[in-house]
Amino acid sequence: MALLEKLVVRLLPAVPKSVVRRFSRPYIAGERIEDALSVVRSLNGAGALATLDILGEDVTSRELATASAEAYREVLKRIAAERLDSNVSVKLSQMGLKVDRAFCRDRVASICETARDTGNFVRIDMEDSSCTEATLAIYHDLRASFANVGCVIQAYLRRSADDVARLAAAKANVRLCKGIYVEPRAIAFKDREIVRRSYVTLLETLLGSGCYVGIATHDERLAFEALNLVRKLGLSRDRYEFQMLLGVDTQLRDILVREGHRLRVYIPYGSHWYPYSLRRLKENPAIAGHIVRSLVAGSGEPSTI
Repeated sequence: MALLEKLVVRLLPAVPKSVVRRFSRPYIAGERIEDALSVVRSLNGAGALATLDILGEDVTSRELATASAEAYREVLKRIAAERLDSNVSVKLSQMGLKVDRAFCRDRVASICETARDTGNFVRIDMEDSSCTEATLAIYHDLRASFANVGCVIQAYLRRSADDVARLAAAKANVRLCKGIYVEPRAIAFKDREIVRRSYVTLLETLLGSGCYVGIATHDERLAFEALNLVRKLGLSRDRYEFQMLLGVDTQLRDILVREGHRLRVYIPYGSHWYPYSLRRLKENPAIAGHIVRSLVAGSGEPSTI
């Protein structure tokens, strides 16, 4: 069955958008800012924090990048006006990284300025390896002017140990995740256990150096290892947080919140929901397989999982 589901993943682009949208609904807040803020309110009420991501990557024009930056600034103002507990996560390719690095840096700086003025925080997301060096360079540049900016490290990248050493020395605010982009073996570890070991090693370095860390994982084993490290280092609960994607393993999310740990939910929204949805489904072949089996059964619409 696993082989069939992997084959099904390759067929996802042929699946009607209406079907993809129905199955991706738990993972995306909606298309409007109001939809996203409604989800934040709900999560805050349940004891969780949030970070908002306006979907859209690989912007190729200055006009679109500027519009995206303005959209983020508006989100920060709305968060402040409604007194919600949420920050924002920004992808640099959406801010014009592939158009002009200096231009991109200035767009992100404008977001950081608004976040500073509203008492908020900006997380610079990490993308595929073609963006890694530039993303970290822009982060370090902005950190010289803004205390309210953080970055992301992907544990599966072979370079991450060196990157973390520099971030640890700077006591950076870091989200640590495994990494999801398909990369060549020369760049990224392929063995699942090696990736886990890398994650734990990097986490120990970051926490041990006094960094504030967003422990981004849905892997219960890694959550267990992280809690062991927290206890071993004697860290108070304001020195770290767990982070999870909207709609993914809500049971583990609720357990961590119930145990009193800070937990932030990554909330994507916006009109560019389709590419994000395909990526999420490709990461979960079981759901992708269910979609296609429902269509083959002749219902035209998938049944409820």
